[in-house]
Amino acid sequence: MVLHLLHKGSLHVIAGCMSSGKSEELVRLLRLAPYAKMGVIAFNHVKDPASADGCIRSRDGSEFPATVVRESFEVLQAVKPEHDLVGVNEAQFFDPNMVMVASALVDMGKRVVMAGLDTDYRGDPFPGPIANLLAIADVVTKSTAFCVQCHQTATRTQLLVKPKSSDPNDPSFVNDAHGKYEARCRACHNPNP
Repeated sequence: MVLHLLHKGSLHVIAGCMSSGKSEELVRLLRLAPYAKMGVIAFNHVKDPASADGCIRSRDGSEFPATVVRESFEVLQAVKPEHDLVGVNEAQFFDPNMVMVASALVDMGKRVVMAGLDTDYRGDPFPGPIANLLAIADVVTKSTAFCVQCHQTATRTQLLVKPKSSDPNDPSFVNDAHGKYEARCRACHNPNP
């Protein structure tokens, strides 16, 4: 359990491939905080298909109420003094200003926990703020899954359909992800499906 390592004014980033339990771990930490009488607020990016009903939802069915936002500054504007723990899901989809927002929240004494994909389906660092968030984090949890092909440790997200374009920000990576991706190890991952 990583929560006991955190103190006021810290950033914890949970990163890994799809199906590795990132959102599940974020929800678990968000649910624990009220037992310690901590005020909690959570956010999910509008690009997450599960965000439509205002929840962070993991593949195992765990969920936590969240405010759906598009821009990183919306997070900063919504956090109030009574919020001790700030959770952000799908951090990879936010604009580069999320690094500045995370730093500002930490400077305000907030415990910030962010979850997101660290690489795209090619195995490259995910475009956006996630690489810089990992660099400034006080705690990093690298989530892994089991490779669907060989059952070894999976650290990659395998695209199972042809991408609509060569653009790494292709919306096909976001919309209706169910059945389009699976977890793979480095050896079984094919960056050019």
